[in-house]
Amino acid sequence: MGDVNRWQAVQAYGFRPFFVVLPAYIAVSIILWGLVLSGRLPLFFTEQVLAWHIYEMLYGIASAAIAGFILTAIPEFYSEAKPFAGKPLLGLAALWLLGRLAFWSIDALGVGAVALTNLPFLLWVILLVAGPVFSDPSRKHLSLALVFIALWLVQAWFFAARAGLVAADELQVLKFALGLFVVLILLALRRISTGVTNTWLERRAVDEVFLARPPAYNIAIICIVLFSAVEFVSPANPVLGWLGLAAAAGLLNLLNDFFLQEARPLCEPYLAALALIPVLMAAGYGLMGVDYLHDGIFGLNHFRHFLTTGAFGLAVFMVMSIVGTVHTGRVLKTSRRMVLGITLIISATLARGLIPFFPQLSQTLYTVSALLWALPFIIYLTGFFTALTSPRVDGLPG
Repeated sequence: MGDVNRWQAVQAYGFRPFFVVLPAYIAVSIILWGLVLSGRLPLFFTEQVLAWHIYEMLYGIASAAIAGFILTAIPEFYSEAKPFAGKPLLGLAALWLLGRLAFWSIDALGVGAVALTNLPFLLWVILLVAGPVFSDPSRKHLSLALVFIALWLVQAWFFAARAGLVAADELQVLKFALGLFVVLILLALRRISTGVTNTWLERRAVDEVFLARPPAYNIAIICIVLFSAVEFVSPANPVLGWLGLAAAAGLLNLLNDFFLQEARPLCEPYLAALALIPVLMAAGYGLMGVDYLHDGIFGLNHFRHFLTTGAFGLAVFMVMSIVGTVHTGRVLKTSRRMVLGITLIISATLARGLIPFFPQLSQTLYTVSALLWALPFIIYLTGFFTALTSPRVDGLPG
């Protein structure tokens, strides 16, 4: 009977199946990548190792995190939207898993077969959220839907480039996609920070409202989009140095929202972790900007990992932690597991960012960074598995 209840709980709400499977997949894939890149393990499933790694980090890992977040958020944003649950939800999760297995076997299956197993996933998610978003007269969440659509179009573009149907460098396409994922994280972060911080203020009876100001986010987003577009069109253009620095400044400006008159949200570790996400983004764009101004002598892709290993990794970890706590009927608070996970992700990012300065230690740093990045998600799975596979403790649906 217990197994039946767990199975029912897993399919009860949009985030549950993804947040059960995703941490395990992250741990396996990143450890495998670290061993491959360090030369300790020969790659056996695709010749295009770098494209596999970037694609899986973005459209593999991020797509599951996005699906879990948005399918949970839409019923919160729109009271008339019914939660996506039951067998259709399990079917969506199974499609995601099929896409992962297919991409790992891309050399055997071919680009066409892999595209057919990957492209429908995000498209299905878009169709699920399009109705409530586009029918809303206020259009207040339209930006999320538009970035979703753009990401799906770039995904199709990547497969077309991989198949030789369009003349485009697939790695450049994925770098452009990274910029869109950063934009999507910022759009989600503005909503999450607002809700979580105001709840924290209410619990402490603080008569103040936290506002994540849209103009500040819009400035940062414009700088990121410009950087991504110019980098795709003209990768060696020196203007990228100034655009990177502008993006960094715009991202650091977002921290002003957290400085309130009557409370100090940044003293709460889980709120400080949300603020660290734009800080890591700023470090990535700022360091890439400096590197572009010095003709790329340090290692652009190493600094780009402040966006992927750092900001992206921390965003996924915090979204899973917050959603996995609040939407299982528990009170959100800082735990030792959460602090340890945040610390490990930051440590993994710093280890990855040190490679240009200590090239003689590159293999060791690759491996250490991968292991440090995998550990938070293993910790998450061990800490949240029971909650994710059990009914809500407050008795509410979901």
